[in-house]
Amino acid sequence: MGNVLVKIRVMSENVEINLDELENEIKEKINPEKVEREPIAFGLVALIIYKIIPDDAKYLEEIENKLKEIEGIKNLEVLQVSRTL
Repeated sequence: MGNVLVKIRVMSENVEINLDELENEIKEKINPEKVEREPIAFGLVALIIYKIIPDDAKYLEEIENKLKEIEGIKNLEVLQVSRTL
């Protein structure tokens, strides 16, 4: 079994959420390889998280559950799953 790179878009509950704090909490929970910010509209910014995990659905579900536990996250969407070399 190999590894996959997962790309997840995380949306905060509102524009008042401190993205630096939210990003730090995400880093503590899942230790992502990279976090980017993507402007959406009207001041709302999504966090794009990149995480390498084993190629098994249970690991992706674990990551999603850990992210859902974080206060301030409204929803998340898996944008891409691709194999790594």
